[in-house]
Amino acid sequence: MFVYGLLTFALAAIPSAFAQADYTAAHNITPITGTWSSGSKQVVTGKFANPSNLSFNYPPTTGVCYSFAEDGWYEVARYRFNSNGAKPQCITGVLNWHHGTYQLLDNGSIVLTPNGDGYQQIQDPCAAETNFIENYNDTELYDHWQIVQDQNAGPTLELFNFDGSPVAPLYQIYNPPNMLPTTKLRNVSVAPDVQNLLAMNNAGARSWSPADVMALLSSVFAVGVASLVL
Repeated sequence: MFVYGLLTFALAAIPSAFAQADYTAAHNITPITGTWSSGSKQVVTGKFANPSNLSFNYPPTTGVCYSFAEDGWYEVARYRFNSNGAKPQCITGVLNWHHGTYQLLDNGSIVLTPNGDGYQQIQDPCAAETNFIENYNDTELYDHWQIVQDQNAGPTLELFNFDGSPVAPLYQIYNPPNMLPTTKLRNVSVAPDVQNLLAMNNAGARSWSPADVMALLSSVFAVGVASLVL
């Protein structure tokens, strides 16, 4: 988070005359406002997370979703698997949610500043603690972005992480955006008993053994997921 802050400060200090983004119609055919989802568009902000009780509504497939509102608020929802080359049976599942305010910098970057109530659930069948929830409030920097016209999918938002690596292509599914209320949705001044919350609020949610993971991967590939990591 400290590194992101330094990067944000440095980028903001660059005179726009030297690094002005191209916001012409040829590269940005529609405003960034709206809800944008990847892949099968099953991960959707506004219905993905329940911040009041630290739970998630599991989508049928993995994906990522970004929403941007005209008033400067954003929301992000992520559901992904992280592979383990050394131990293929030890796939880590991550559900991540946060919201806050965003800035479109003159140099073409986007900075997401969280509202302080974000969280994520991590499931790892090979870890000592296989299922836990933790706070997530990292400031995120995206090096550059553009909106292009996909011949089949229509307007497509292309985001690039701080290191230049691309986020999965995002397709507009709502405009105006579908988002949770733009205010703090849970009190994080006192650390919650996440284990009890997990037991109460995610009762019946997915819990993965190594065998379950392999079965789940088969089903993911069957519906055409190209990669375990978004």
